[in-house]
Order: sequence, then structure tokens, then C-alpha cells
Amino acid sequence: MALSQVVGRLIGVREHVVDPGDDGAARVPRPLAAVVVGGGIAGMSAAVVLAERGVDVTVLEAAPTLGGRLGAWPEALADGTQRNEHGFHAFFRQYYNWRSILRRVDPDLGLLKPIPGYPILSGQWPTEEFGKLPPAPPANLLALLLRSPSVRLADLRGMDRDAALPLLSYDPVRTYAEFDGMTADELLSSLRLPDRARAMLFEVFSHSFFNHEAEMSAAELIAQFHFYLLGNPEGLAFDCPDEDYATAIWEPLTRHVEQHGGRVLTGTAVTRLDREPGGWRVTVTDGSSHAAGHVVLAVDPPALAALVAASPGLAAAAPRLVARMPAFGQAGPPYAVARYWLDGDVRADRAVFSGVSRQPTLDSVTLYHRLENEPRSWAERTGGSVVELHAYACEPDVPAEELAERMRVELTGLWPEVAELTVRELRARVEARAPAFTPGSHAWRPGVRTDADGLYLAGDGVRTEFPSALMERSAATGIIAANHILRGAGGATEPLRSVRPRGLLAGRR
Repeated sequence: MALSQVVGRLIGVREHVVDPGDDGAARVPRPLAAVVVGGGIAGMSAAVVLAERGVDVTVLEAAPTLGGRLGAWPEALADGTQRNEHGFHAFFRQYYNWRSILRRVDPDLGLLKPIPGYPILSGQWPTEEFGKLPPAPPANLLALLLRSPSVRLADLRGMDRDAALPLLSYDPVRTYAEFDGMTADELLSSLRLPDRARAMLFEVFSHSFFNHEAEMSAAELIAQFHFYLLGNPEGLAFDCPDEDYATAIWEPLTRHVEQHGGRVLTGTAVTRLDREPGGWRVTVTDGSSHAAGHVVLAVDPPALAALVAASPGLAAAAPRLVARMPAFGQAGPPYAVARYWLDGDVRADRAVFSGVSRQPTLDSVTLYHRLENEPRSWAERTGGSVVELHAYACEPDVPAEELAERMRVELTGLWPEVAELTVRELRARVEARAPAFTPGSHAWRPGVRTDADGLYLAGDGVRTEFPSALMERSAATGIIAANHILRGAGGATEPLRSVRPRGLLAGRR
């Protein structure tokens, strides 16, 4: 254990138990059926826990493959078929609940390999490295301030220290009460940071949540700054699979659910949800239906809003849920992913993953031929490279291929050698499915339990009462939904864990 983690433990920066789980029956004592709508992280996390406890669970996924925004599928290229993916994801080490689900199929988490370094690229300033800080606060914060050329002693003197205090004093109630009505942009401006520090330290971070800082709640930014930097003992280090997501995650998890008696159906879109005397009826596109006592809706906000609108009976069964859908169902800004197969390689010292600051479109670069085995084999065979470019919150109504070209051109300004490489294949797409965290949204953001008996929500836009984000929030809410079902049926529930629940200075405000 690193010295910073030892010090962190002494001040309470450690893994915290949110819910120890109940000592119920290892298998539910009576027959119980549940339908999970959505086969991404949230839905499959719920299904894993339910199936293990003997619940007759059916997962219905509209897409032909599982995973949602962590999906992977076969892509036909001119020289063969490769798996393509929805976009790069960092598996941070404080994703305790998501890692617990993954341990079902890989107890030692051998599927995850450490990613060395976390550089931030800029066209205006030298590259900065954030992946090699001490893992736990306060040492990581002190090291960041001492090492980063973006923040000098004179800059710290010029900062508004009162404005910065909320970043160190996250509280799950007070932070949202005081700062949810403010934008992240307004909060960052109030700090009076030098422009370089703001761009390199904060803007890259805020973009990672698929929201523009001018349209994102300041409270949400504070919460995520706490979750990723100031409240967890693991630091900013992260891991990634060395196989595509389907091979490493979704196929093994599907087998796990099926081995415990569950069913996972892809290409099966849900069209309607109806309340019945004994529970719920879930209708799918071919007109068939599934009856269950419990339903977990684990889909992205626009899909959830569309399903609620197509289910008129919910107006009486779940009026509060229905009332929240017009706002909740609006996704955040579009994001773009472009995967390039190139005829040569970038410099050998380029990092596997890099964040990007202050480019008009480009937010990150991933070298998949140095990350996953299949692209690595292709690159070794052809002498080429596989490079993914990602825009987390981009301009709307722009075709995917145009966004891809913009990102490629921007990358050539950062890595000039890219301009000499010829594009052999390109797969580009743009979508708007990530949740929006707009100012004022926390008050009406739905939680896992709805106002209808036996109906639950899960996903990374769903509210939790403890720090979480992105993949970890998806897994945690899926587990919470499963636990509600199990508690009502007398089954043993799944433990839940998270980071330190409040900021280092929360008690001083």
C-alpha cells in the first residue's frame, strides 16, 4: 500500500460500505420473475444479482449486441472482420461495484490491464501527466499543485480560496442545495484560475461527463471532482480490457446469467409497459409479452422517456415518474466516436490514452493497436495502426464523417506524424444518449425506486445518495434495483461500496 493511501486511511479516505447487504436466503424462497429492460452495465448488473439469488430474470435488449455505451460488435473491413466498439472507457479502481460484477466472470480481474500514464495534450501548452500522482488525497492534491506547471505559487495566491472551498467540502445534501443552480462554467470562473490551469486541470475533466461546462451543474462537477480525485484512495489510475468488450465482458456475463437460470435476449425492443393485478406486462416488437412481478428499466434517458410515453397506463401507476420524463428524457449534447485504421503508426512514445484540451472537437485519443489484442494483431500484420478519436460534447447536427475529419485534422496539429498516414478504413458515428446534468436537475432527477410498486430505474443518469459516476453509477443503480426486489422477497442482498461520502473539509463549512 502506498504511503499516501496509509495517510488517506487515517483521515477517512478509504473504501466505505454504503450497504452491507442483508443475510436473507441464498435463493429467494418462492418463485419470482423479473424483467430487465436494457442489456448495458446497469441492466446486466441487476440481472447478475437477481439470477444468482434464484429470480427468474429475463433481460430484453433492443440492439443486436449487449453493452449500450460499452457495446462491441463485428465490423466488416476490406481485409477481414474486426470488433468495433462504442468508445473508450476507463475502468477506474474506485469502481468497486462494477468490479464486483466483473469478478463473477474473472475473480482476479485479469481481463483488466493497467494503462500507464494519463497525459493531457494541448496545442497551446506542453503536455501534462496526471496518471502518476500519489493515489490518495491529500498527497495527490499537493503533488498536483507542486508538479503541474499550470499552477504556480503566484497563481495560488491569486485564486479565490473561498470559491475553491466547495471543491474540498463535498456534501451529498448541502453541495446540491447550494450549487446545483450554478453552472460548472460559473464555478470555474469564480476560482480566478489562470487560463492554462483551467484548461488543463478542469475543463478536460468536466468534458469527460459528456456535458459542456456552460450547461452542466456546478454541484455535479464538485461531486465528480470528489469521486475521482479528492474522496477516493485509488487515485486517477485506471485499467482497461485487453480484449474487446464483447469478448471480455458481455459474452462471459451472458453465460453467467444463463448458468443461473436467466435469459438474455438481444434484438428485442420493448414497446410498451402495462400494470396488471399481479405485476407488470412487458410487450416487445413482435407483439409477444413477458409477465413479471418486477421490472427494471435500465435504458438511456431518451429511450426511457419514449417507453414511458408509449405506456399510457403509467400515468396512473407512476405519475411522478411520468411527470419527470420531459426533463429527464432530454439527453446531453451529442458525442462522436471515430475509429481509424491507418497505414502506418504514430510515434512509439505516444500514450495509449490521452485527454485533449481546448480543441474545437477532439477530446481524447486512444491507440487501440496498443491496447487490445485484435487491433494489435492487425497492426502487426499490416504495419498500420488503429486510432480512436472521441468528442465528448460536440456541435449538434453535424454528420459523423465530418466530425471525424475535424478530429483527425485537430490531431495532426498535436501529433504531426498523423498527417503522413493514409486512412485505410473509417467507422464514425455520432449519438446523443448520455444523460444531461443541467443546473437545477438534481431536484427532479429520479432515483432507483419509482412511485409504482415493482418498477425500478437504473443507469448513469439515475440519482444515487452516495458518490458515483459513469460506469460505476450504472452498476451501482442496477445492484440497488436488484436489492429492492430481493429485500421484498426475502433474498440475500448484494453489498454496495463507494468512496469517502463527504469531502475532506466538509465539516468546516
